[in-house]
Amino acid sequence: MRTETLRDFRVPVTEPAAPYAVSTGLPDEAPVYGEYPAYYEDAAPAVVPPQPGYAPQPPAPPAPPVPHHDQRQDPRQDPRQDPRHEENPHGRPQGGHPHPHAHADAEPVHATPQGPEEDDLEGYTPTFRDLPVIGRSPLGGPGDTVQVQYVPQDTAGPGPLYVVGDVHGYLDELVTELHAQGLIDTEGRWSAGNARLWFLGDFTDRGPDGIGVIDLVMRLSAEAAAAGGYCKALMGNHELLLIGAKRFGDTPVVSGAGTATFQAAWLLNGGQRTDMERLQDVHIQWMSRLDATVLEEDHLLLHSDTTAYLDYGDSIEDVNDTIHELLNRGDVDITWDLFRKFTKRFAFRDEETGPQAVRELLDTYGGSRVVHGHSPIPYLLGEVGTEDGDESRGPEAVDGPHVYADGLAIAMDGGVTMAGKLLVVRLPLSD
Repeated sequence: MRTETLRDFRVPVTEPAAPYAVSTGLPDEAPVYGEYPAYYEDAAPAVVPPQPGYAPQPPAPPAPPVPHHDQRQDPRQDPRQDPRHEENPHGRPQGGHPHPHAHADAEPVHATPQGPEEDDLEGYTPTFRDLPVIGRSPLGGPGDTVQVQYVPQDTAGPGPLYVVGDVHGYLDELVTELHAQGLIDTEGRWSAGNARLWFLGDFTDRGPDGIGVIDLVMRLSAEAAAAGGYCKALMGNHELLLIGAKRFGDTPVVSGAGTATFQAAWLLNGGQRTDMERLQDVHIQWMSRLDATVLEEDHLLLHSDTTAYLDYGDSIEDVNDTIHELLNRGDVDITWDLFRKFTKRFAFRDEETGPQAVRELLDTYGGSRVVHGHSPIPYLLGEVGTEDGDESRGPEAVDGPHVYADGLAIAMDGGVTMAGKLLVVRLPLSD
């Protein structure tokens, strides 16, 4: 029987860790890494240029906890002129040319003209690199032991429900949006009483301060519980990627495209070395205990727009217990399999098959709508990486969640890594 508990825990201070060696695989093989799917021709192996080693740099000194404006030193650019946006909606190059978002000096990645189907895992592997958006947040590291004081609430019943889309290290934007919704005060402290807040996963990678995001969510969890509400989070594929990179490093795993390692896959999918230097056991333990899915007020919350959750159980409790058990085995191949399955996307996007895929999840786990992150809204709308390869225009401005699949699915990834918006939304939607 599960019991909700409030623990007093130490939030780690920002200190550089021991040097973290970087390797891209076995010396005699050319591994392929990345997040997005592709099928490869046997005669044309994919090649990715090696990642250089590095020496960890000491972290920046702490700054005031809540910025009143965006202080990043590398503001995002129009994705038409900057390669830091994500893959095309089918996760493959067009016409046999190199992936449109690869470095200019990268070797071409060869692929057959068809991408993987949602239920076809044979040969599937995360393969395409996704260029990170690199920078450093001025928001400093965490403090010391979290001290909270219980504040009794007069309001009967649970408070309002909020969800947060993919953050990907953009701590400043997260603080701004949480404050705009009245969930935190000007000092970055929980101010929403008995409100309920769910993060849909993907806290790190691509953005400048993923560890700062995790530290903030951990602290808000304690503060919200003391105020009679709660702040909780789901596990995303980038949490699995970071756990794998930390635990297994350059241990080789066999993937559908050859030999891979978590470490190289993490780097190619926007892993920030400063995050790895600051990553501590408390962060790994916290991420490892996150649930994969939950039902809140008739909304089925999950990270990825995939039906892979059905592989792990016929109930929400079974899915979460199974994933926890598999992750806690500490097996590199099992962890890689979890990562690749929850990297799959776009199961709900097709007008004909998408609604049925959503109904399959809802019929199994309950709820009337699925709420997910993972796939940026511009890709779901077909505004980036179109079928004909025309990328002359960038995505339209995202100002809210995207309701689709006959109204059964709500997408929450506003594309903060590609000049989009970090979404913090109250449920239910008014539509």
